[in-house]
Amino acid sequence: MTLSAAPLFTPFDFKSLHLPNRIVMAPMTRSFSPHQVPGENVAEYYRRRVEGGVGLIITEGTGTGHPAALNDANVPDFDGEAPLAGWAKVLKAVKEAGGHIMPQLWHTGLMRRPGTGPNPEIKGIGPSGIFKPGKIVGEPMTLGEIEAVIETYARSAANAKRLGFDGVEIHGAHGYLIDQFFWEGTNQRSDDYGGDLVKRTRFACEVIAAVRRAVGPDYPIILRFSQWKQQDFEARLANTPAELERFLAPLAASGVDIFHCSTRRFWEPEFASEGSDLNLAGWVKKLTGKPVISVGSVGLNAEFIATFAGASAIPASLDRLIEMFERGDFDLVAVGRALIVNSDWPNKVRKGNLESLKPYSPDVLKELV
Repeated sequence: MTLSAAPLFTPFDFKSLHLPNRIVMAPMTRSFSPHQVPGENVAEYYRRRVEGGVGLIITEGTGTGHPAALNDANVPDFDGEAPLAGWAKVLKAVKEAGGHIMPQLWHTGLMRRPGTGPNPEIKGIGPSGIFKPGKIVGEPMTLGEIEAVIETYARSAANAKRLGFDGVEIHGAHGYLIDQFFWEGTNQRSDDYGGDLVKRTRFACEVIAAVRRAVGPDYPIILRFSQWKQQDFEARLANTPAELERFLAPLAASGVDIFHCSTRRFWEPEFASEGSDLNLAGWVKKLTGKPVISVGSVGLNAEFIATFAGASAIPASLDRLIEMFERGDFDLVAVGRALIVNSDWPNKVRKGNLESLKPYSPDVLKELV
């Protein structure tokens, strides 16, 4: 790294959110919460990241309390007496260390595999019963099911505010339930929840609006979305800036404060044909004027799909990231795998000690470190 990382360590203030720096811990599923209850090991895992210099923690995806939300019995819920008691302890640990934390509210939809999760007898649900184009695995959600799921998002968000969390992130990316409504490949509905790109935002807009009613006007709401899907890495919701603007407008109007723009490689231009090197976050900020979080292999030389196959990733220069941040492309930077293996990644980057950073290996996923 030849450029100073100092710009990444300036404060960020928005509504009730007052962060000491621009470094966000990206949400990463860890599966260390038996019976959906985060324990002391989870609390200490997040505390270590605060002590390591993270400005804001966005937790691993948490269930909304809907019985079909989760596909892993060791992923935490954000509803119910025991899970919420566990999260209260996590919050206490983070706050004692001087940190800020938000839960990510998650419904896996038809990514839920049959026979998995805390309720293995329950089938996954999705807008049209389509897992991916050409693969029908169930029936379309009924209007009653849609209303019930929306209510669980609102209830979970209210839980977060009541406990004292700093805001909430709604997971609308990567081919999970909300994204299944966004994507034409999985949403073939002919009612008000289907249709063109804008009409396919209706479910998400109703979730966001319900969350906003539950938490009030000043409580930060983040929406994470992506072009790519786990079902199809090349899928795109918007092929042009104009399409992206039409997609974002109703979401912003419904109550989103900050957009978390998920890409696999933050440095890649989103619409290269436009003659612009803006990434997805850069375009979202330009089109909406709202704060944005950029993410995607920050600090590493290989994107995460490759590491799923067993590849390691070594620390990489942050010069391009700093250049993009300094010209105003994004407001916050989410760091994922680099923070799993280096709990003090921000402190080392701030001090310029990149040579002491450890490479990422999938082996570190076997325990909370």
